[in-house]
Amino acid sequence: GQTPLQKKLAQLGKYLGILAIAACAIIFIVGIINGIPVMEIFMTAVSLAVSAIPEGLPAIVTIVLSIGVQRMVKKNAIIRRLPAVETLGSASIICSDKTGTLTQNRMTLIEAYRDGGATEKISTQNSEGIRQLLRYATLCCDGSVVFQGNEPQHIGDPTETAIILAAHQNGMTQEMLSQKYPRLAEIPFDSDRKLMSTVNQIDGENVVIVKGAFDMMASRCIQGDLDTAKRITEEMSASALRVLAVAYKKIREVPASPISDELENDLIFLGLVGMIDPPRPEAKKAVATCRKAGIKPVMITGDHVVTASAIAKELGILQPADRAITGSELDTMTDSQLDEQVEHIAVYARVSPENKIRIVKAWQNRGHITAMTGDGVNDAPALKKADVGIAMGITGTEVSKDAATMILADDNFATIIKAVSNGRNVFRNIKNAIIFLLSGNMAGILTVLYTVLLGLPAPFTPVHLLFMNLLTDSL
Repeated sequence: GQTPLQKKLAQLGKYLGILAIAACAIIFIVGIINGIPVMEIFMTAVSLAVSAIPEGLPAIVTIVLSIGVQRMVKKNAIIRRLPAVETLGSASIICSDKTGTLTQNRMTLIEAYRDGGATEKISTQNSEGIRQLLRYATLCCDGSVVFQGNEPQHIGDPTETAIILAAHQNGMTQEMLSQKYPRLAEIPFDSDRKLMSTVNQIDGENVVIVKGAFDMMASRCIQGDLDTAKRITEEMSASALRVLAVAYKKIREVPASPISDELENDLIFLGLVGMIDPPRPEAKKAVATCRKAGIKPVMITGDHVVTASAIAKELGILQPADRAITGSELDTMTDSQLDEQVEHIAVYARVSPENKIRIVKAWQNRGHITAMTGDGVNDAPALKKADVGIAMGITGTEVSKDAATMILADDNFATIIKAVSNGRNVFRNIKNAIIFLLSGNMAGILTVLYTVLLGLPAPFTPVHLLFMNLLTDSL
């Protein structure tokens, strides 16, 4: 759709056109009545009509937007469509991912729970039960950690690299585990299932290892103390930890084409791993600036609702009057119910890509200009639907970047706020330019109209009017 600036400029052009025609018609008619030669007053009226329209405005708008784009690039915000600069300045809602945008995206695994055992802090000498949990979890990871000297370089999903690093602390390197327990098949992570599965050969047996969200895993397990696991998940989540569950089962044959329903059911629950992703130091200040500027920040995440709420409270996103809901709760709402309640919901947890589109529509139905962040392939429709789609430059897929109007080079929420501030400056500069152009144009019209109404000689010839227009508008 059209941006707020495009709508306002179209409306301005309409009003100016009507005003110019009306003023020139009055001048022409009064001039004829006062006995001014028809051709002379006609040329004056036409010249005034030309002067009334600020033809320099399109150039000014383009130049100001271009300068705005250059400034944003220096602040790690890459604009893909020129009008988005001003649209961002008009945003009243920013729906942001949590991981990597509001947080540092540097996961550290700090504690783990083995089914039937106790919760342990991660160290260099964990119990054999925790070591088995870390071993299985590492085998079900696609990320990797490469050491340059003593410094680990994280490659891939931070959640997976945190698991790999914890296993490494216990003397189990990913390379060693992969060679000893080769992967035979896999089902990649999916944002709807919220699970990933691999089949590995362990001690001569084919073992399916599944890792993912506990609430998605629990219904698929047939063995394990799930009540205790649920309690520990909630305790970890309340401490702002992201929690992943790990389960397994043994199979006779490895399917040629693994199917989720076959491999990810009838599982034996193994344990939980809890990791922390600390908030970005600048995020809290950015959220406060956001609220001061009249913009409501909304957190959207795939994390557990308790974890999301804890982080949101710390950052100032979740206020006392606000609510936090899950994607499943959102699914039970009708569109009209969501429209009524959306202004009181600040946190959405365990959401699906389809949920994001509904959230954007609900805010737009309330008359808000909405910005939405995303990084995955499935986020593309929501990025397209939002007034400003914002893709992640570091973790974002090419599909999400192509669908977005802006790309964050540093994946940082604070950068969005800087871009919004710049967008508001762009609008202010365009507004100042319009006021300057109209003041010059209106001065010419009113001067001629005043003298014609009083029956005085015309103060300007047509060429004078056009020359002044050249100086005040075009130049």
